[in-house]
Amino acid sequence: MKTEVIKKNNTEIAVVSSEELLITDVQSALDLVMTVSYETGCANIVLNKEAVAEDFFVLSTCLAGEILQKFINYGVRFAIYGDFSGYTSKPLKDFMYESNRGKDIYFQPTISLAVDKLSGWAGNSKA
Repeated sequence: MKTEVIKKNNTEIAVVSSEELLITDVQSALDLVMTVSYETGCANIVLNKEAVAEDFFVLSTCLAGEILQKFINYGVRFAIYGDFSGYTSKPLKDFMYESNRGKDIYFQPTISLAVDKLSGWAGNSKA
């Protein structure tokens, strides 16, 4: 796991990348948040999609809902970046679309867009 802190628009964001799975269940997600918070002091986290278990993207498992609810409860803003084009589930696409319209959880194709969303730079003009 590699962590880099980026500061943009007076917002510190921890960009985490890993070739290993970091989020496989609720506890591993909370462990990641606590580790990042302890090491960086950041409550804004960007993570590569490859570090998230595929079950997260199967909404019927309820894993995404449980994890993201915990993040919101703990005041963590979170973005996953990567290629989501392989997912064909309409409910998942709708979930990602609605998340991207909010202010706490984002699904973005690149690190820079994920950082922009968490810093408020690109996400403030909602149509």
